[in-house]
Amino acid sequence: MTALTPHEALIYAMVMASAVDRTMSDGELARIGEIVQHLPVFDGFDPERLIAVAQDCTALVSGNEGLDIALEIIRDTLPPRLRDTAYALAVEIVAADRRVVAEELRLLQLLRDRLALDKLTAAAIERSAEARYRPL
Repeated sequence: MTALTPHEALIYAMVMASAVDRTMSDGELARIGEIVQHLPVFDGFDPERLIAVAQDCTALVSGNEGLDIALEIIRDTLPPRLRDTAYALAVEIVAADRRVVAEELRLLQLLRDRLALDKLTAAAIERSAEARYRPL
């Protein structure tokens, strides 16, 4: 496998968060597209490549030990200063459809652990997403 760019590693985190429950909702997919189009961390990334990167990620994850391999690649690709960003983006996608299932929580735990995020940082990111997606 070719080494990923930091942009691609961030997209992998979002795609994994979307696909872990075996469904990628329209809301999750739309949110990934919006994030890639608008967040400064994706400056310089060609949004036309999003589908190809997402397909590469799903192919990797569907393989033998794919989840562990993908988590390792994300960790190894991202500089430490972007690891909380990857977690925040994954949380954003999990929250996008306003329902969280056990598989998504487990993926977030694995991602948090693999990226060596401290509990306070992870809790702040999770609480922020909860507040943004809370209905009236």
